[in-house]
Amino acid sequence: LIDAAVHEFAHGGLHGTPVDRIARRVGVAQPYVFSLFANKRELFIAAVERCFQRVSDSFSRAAAEFDPSTASSAIDLKKAMGDAYVELLSSDRDYLMLQHQAYAACDDEVIRDRVRACYAQLVAHVEGLWDAEPEEIDEFFRYGMWLNVAAAMGVEDLSVGCEWVRAEQAESTADPASPSIA
Repeated sequence: LIDAAVHEFAHGGLHGTPVDRIARRVGVAQPYVFSLFANKRELFIAAVERCFQRVSDSFSRAAAEFDPSTASSAIDLKKAMGDAYVELLSSDRDYLMLQHQAYAACDDEVIRDRVRACYAQLVAHVEGLWDAEPEEIDEFFRYGMWLNVAAAMGVEDLSVGCEWVRAEQAESTADPASPSIA
């Protein structure tokens, strides 16, 4: 049920996803869902928690599999965890999109508090896996958010000089009807 909720909420968000759609996805009646969760918000929070847990698990696996004695000098634990995160984003887009939906739903105080708690737990988990300075861990999470935006847009790079940005700039400059945000 929670996996179905992850999928549906990832695509429709908290307010755009009827609980009936989630129930149909797993072949149960909507009242059954409400026998497990008091309301849609609680189901959404359970899905968000599953999302954060999947990220945490991917970091744990990367750390457990990382062996500095056999890793090349170009690979460190930060890169191993980052690669695991990229793999998660590319293998199951629902978890990526649900992250965006969770942040967008933070106008609801209960959801905001739970998303903050999940994020703080994820930070604490990474701190426990990786003996790094706080600034380095901050940079790791900033880069992760950058990856989230890039993946949501279907690109691998958001850098100013990357090919797709330059192509979009050239196209908008050549087309006077193109919308301007400047």
